[in-house]
Amino acid sequence: MAALPLRFSHGALVEDGQRTRFALWAPDARGVELELDGASFAMAPEADGWFRLNRRCPLGALYRYRIDGELSVPDPASRFQPQGVHGPSQVRAPQRYPWRNDSWRGRPWREAVIQELHVGLLGGYAGVMAELPRLAELGITAIELMPINQFPGERNWGYDGVLPFAPQHSYGTPEALMALIDRAHDLGLMVLLDVVYNHFGPDGNYLHHYARGFFREDRQTPWGAAIDFRRAEVRDFFIENALMWLSDYRFDGLRLDAVHAIDDPGFLRALSSAVRQHCAEHRHCWLVLENEANQAHLLEQAFDGQWNDDGHNTLHVMLTDEREGYYADFQQPAARLARCLGEGFVYQGETSHLGTARGEPSAHLPPSAFVLFLQNHDQTGNRAFGERLPRLCSPQALRAATTLVLLAPMIPLLFMADEWACEQPFLFFTDHHDALADAVREGRRAEFRGFAAFADARQRERIPDPNALHSFLDSRPGRNAHSARHEAFYRQLLQLRREHIVPRLDGSRALGAEVIGDKAVSARWRLGDDSELRIDLNLGAAAVHSPLPDSHRTLFYCTEAVQQPGTLHPYSALVSLSPTRAAEPAP
Repeated sequence: MAALPLRFSHGALVEDGQRTRFALWAPDARGVELELDGASFAMAPEADGWFRLNRRCPLGALYRYRIDGELSVPDPASRFQPQGVHGPSQVRAPQRYPWRNDSWRGRPWREAVIQELHVGLLGGYAGVMAELPRLAELGITAIELMPINQFPGERNWGYDGVLPFAPQHSYGTPEALMALIDRAHDLGLMVLLDVVYNHFGPDGNYLHHYARGFFREDRQTPWGAAIDFRRAEVRDFFIENALMWLSDYRFDGLRLDAVHAIDDPGFLRALSSAVRQHCAEHRHCWLVLENEANQAHLLEQAFDGQWNDDGHNTLHVMLTDEREGYYADFQQPAARLARCLGEGFVYQGETSHLGTARGEPSAHLPPSAFVLFLQNHDQTGNRAFGERLPRLCSPQALRAATTLVLLAPMIPLLFMADEWACEQPFLFFTDHHDALADAVREGRRAEFRGFAAFADARQRERIPDPNALHSFLDSRPGRNAHSARHEAFYRQLLQLRREHIVPRLDGSRALGAEVIGDKAVSARWRLGDDSELRIDLNLGAAAVHSPLPDSHRTLFYCTEAVQQPGTLHPYSALVSLSPTRAAEPAP
């Protein structure tokens, strides 16, 4: 797998022979020493706040940096933390791993069928590896790991990470992670990684002690002071992190968490440019956003896709009739879904119920710029009790909505064990202690004060404690009596997608969608070979009028065994394909 050579500024990098180059950006420190093998070595101060030292050092050596003779800290660019966020860093050389799949080039974005999963709940890197053959056989083409950067404690969603270069020690060694990725590539599976570049977690971040320039006190985010991407050293830190995952670990792409909290579009463009330059023509590398701001311009060239939260929220309201919280912005869900299927985003500059406008026009973007899903870690885990959809809606409605997600020309994303109709919750869990644990528990419960079901403090006390071990254990996915049948349903739909949709996906565009009932829409897309795909969806309890495909169309999937002509049954979906261009009505 040829690629441009990389030269990192941050961290401990093993060079030729037995020497390691240590580098720390510490502009607020008067002096820095390297603590290694029970001895201390002064690091040479250089321009712009850098301290560096080149020293003979064996692989596996443990080290820290001592700031001003007072505070010993781990390397912020540590490649491994075998004793956790407060322990010493370890010298590693992941670029020396003996890969089997040296010719792997990835897969085109049009082939992506992504399953998001949590490594810890599946038993670490080895546990995920054991699931790969089943997922590949099912028709999944990519797995997306929730963040694996080093976080405090043994269990966490991963968004509390403080050492973004170090794979979480409780999941296994860096070599175990690389073995997982190598095995995935054996099976033709892409591996994507969720990365967090908008904040650091609340425990184990020492940057404020020696590099306050990492942050800007004039800008605040939900997690504290904003990261200052105006600084070249800060930009390089995160861009090098992205390139490390793609180069040393050979991930096939990154999903950037909450980029709406990154108040610097220049950084996002610089990161995208660096990734494109690194991958060049050698391999596929995919960049996906989570972005509440719905900035369509980022999807025109810099990024390949965005999680379409608007699509999820609309479908969730249609399936559950929930209207509280952010679901208040998705009243009249059939009209919202028609806009989503016909134009991409629901919010393209309109004002939400909070009085703020968000979004940009998106109808010009291809359908594959939008990642569509029914569940993910956020919208499931941020429920008070983490209920999954099989506990919130009818199985017939869930099958119909799943048909839309898997056979529409958007990129489908599943949450782990969706294919089993999993009924175990996915709870919010952490492993904080003492005052921080109390603050997280009470803060979590306070988030639900505005919901009718939790207006009473006694009801809020029922919300599981994120730090309790059972919150983690109860979230492990499992099968039920319906799982085999549901998994066969997913396998059938993914085979249909592979045969009928994927070969035609490049060059696709939406032709629009119309409301045909209170919870029913009909949507059409012109596919890349000039055929026309149509999906009629009814998530309501009453039948609606919807002419069945005419003789020019092929009905290649229907959730109902028998359809009465002219009627779309309750909780059903019809998917049809016209092999030739039909005459379009004049505008």
